[in-house]
Amino acid sequence: MLYTTLGSTGLTVSRLCLGCMSYGSPTWRAWVLDESAARAFFKRALEAGINFFDTADVYSLGASEEITGRLLREMAKLDEIVIATKVFNQMRNAPNMRGLSRKHIIQACDASLTRLGIETIDLYQIHRFDAPVPIEETLAALDHLVHQGKVRYIGASSGYAWQMAQALSASERHGWARFVSMQNHYNLVYREEEREMIPLCAAEGIGVIPWSPLARGMLARAPGENTARVDSDEFSRTLYDTPGDEDVVAATHRVATARGISSAEVALAWLLSKPAVTAPIVGATKLEHLDTAIRALDVKLDDAECRALEAAYHPHSVKGHH
Repeated sequence: MLYTTLGSTGLTVSRLCLGCMSYGSPTWRAWVLDESAARAFFKRALEAGINFFDTADVYSLGASEEITGRLLREMAKLDEIVIATKVFNQMRNAPNMRGLSRKHIIQACDASLTRLGIETIDLYQIHRFDAPVPIEETLAALDHLVHQGKVRYIGASSGYAWQMAQALSASERHGWARFVSMQNHYNLVYREEEREMIPLCAAEGIGVIPWSPLARGMLARAPGENTARVDSDEFSRTLYDTPGDEDVVAATHRVATARGISSAEVALAWLLSKPAVTAPIVGATKLEHLDTAIRALDVKLDDAECRALEAAYHPHSVKGHH
């Protein structure tokens, strides 16, 4: 396993992060694995040296945090690993059960700590920006959690660069904890983050930990191939509906075929080659998915291959911020 630091912090993380949305309750999403099935993935990840695990309170409405916490407490040395979770999305259809108000952030953090069975969350992230709530209220609440010892670092996920810049500025003015990471939508099919967010993160020492590095599996499949998840994933259809997306899939497949490796390895190797990227967040519902991601760490693409992959790109409207 390769390791790096998360942005300009001193926190050591593996170059791959295991995304734990796939583990929880199948009643939440049909493709989600229960605890018994999830066990092998945590075991394989830890054996490979992965020490970075990302979940969220909304995944399986808390069950993902419960499973992630139980399996990591059982299998890992907690002082060596990094557990990340997120707050923002609707947990119940009731007042104060979503968003980034001071009330919801503080009560959601306590609930996440209970589900995870730990005393401190290593990386606590806002799952999205919350426009109606002043960013100062959100940051003050997160800073309070840091000073309480319930959270070590704070991060953000999927927003506009001006929102991230506004948050960093507010933290600097008030002397509050600042975001150290950006978990954004970034892959070969969707590269709009290269316009503003990624340059901002690079300039400010913010670690980039992309979600959906394989475009919800699109970059792992042969052109035109479908899976059960594709057929049932409404969110995927809203993200990848741009004419020309399949051109990128085809280019990835051509480079992979010439190399004699999988398309997923090529797509992940491309992301890992980007200087601002700390660790792609990899989801896995088959052990081969995880093994493929681990193999990608050894793939080094040359300039010609990168040009061939990037030339197929078509600009998109902004997707994934909501």
